[in-house]
Amino acid sequence: MNSREEHLVELVDETGNAHGETTVAAAHQPPGQLHRAFSVLLVDPDGQVLLQRRAAVKTRFPLRWANSCCGHPRPGESLAEAANRRLREELGAGPVELTEVGVYAYYAEDPATGRVEFEYDHVLRGEFRPSAPLLPDPNEVAELRWADPAALEAELDLDPRSYAPWLGGVVSRLLRPTGSAAAATGPATTPPGSAADDTAERSGGR
Repeated sequence: MNSREEHLVELVDETGNAHGETTVAAAHQPPGQLHRAFSVLLVDPDGQVLLQRRAAVKTRFPLRWANSCCGHPRPGESLAEAANRRLREELGAGPVELTEVGVYAYYAEDPATGRVEFEYDHVLRGEFRPSAPLLPDPNEVAELRWADPAALEAELDLDPRSYAPWLGGVVSRLLRPTGSAAAATGPATTPPGSAADDTAERSGGR
């Protein structure tokens, strides 16, 4: 187990209230435990968003295209602090000013690794300065590219298996922000065994 898998995450209920903690590894073992997470989208002055292709060594959804940066705040750590920590670790970027544009929960099973994502996800928009350097860690990031978010939404519908299952919900909230007060949990919150469990992987609150 790598050191990040041993980090603690905050367990939450369906409204985002904390009720405990566990390790990253334990939270992502089937059937999954709902926990707090964040997804950052860096946006350039032209409205393009930075995507990363997750490294092959990732324990969940390797080699899928995802948003700029993802992670979990440690218990007691603010979202801004945690997100800027991961931006630095994954991309060599930041610190950046972040705005929460929405919150939702999603559930997805990774067919490649057997791990589970069951996350209460805070979607954060970060303004990217074109002159800012990017130094991605190859253990975290395989590739980077910029994309138009509206075109990306259409591409997610055409080729969902090339993308991380949470990316649809992240892009949706960027394009249609609801703010930090949102209690939106989207349609992708159901763990296995429920009547709504039609597929093991869904596109995260689209």
